[in-house]
Amino acid sequence: MQLLYFAWVREKIGIGEEERDIPRELSTVNDLLDWLSSQGENYKEALGAKDRLRIAVDQHHADTNASIENAREIAIFPPVTGG
Repeated sequence: MQLLYFAWVREKIGIGEEERDIPRELSTVNDLLDWLSSQGENYKEALGAKDRLRIAVDQHHADTNASIENAREIAIFPPVTGG
């Protein structure tokens, strides 16, 4: 699965994207975020506040209960603000 990280999520993790083989038992965005948070302190710091993150599954906005079954790409980014 292709994982894409944007803005401060990318900065905290230290990379903008990576290809990962994720465990089959992960079925939702929430499961994925929990698993990634266990992959190192940088991931835990970036992904620990799930309520602050925005997610896209195969380029469609999704919530943390969304299925990741058969997903090819997950993008994780902070909320967009602007003016």
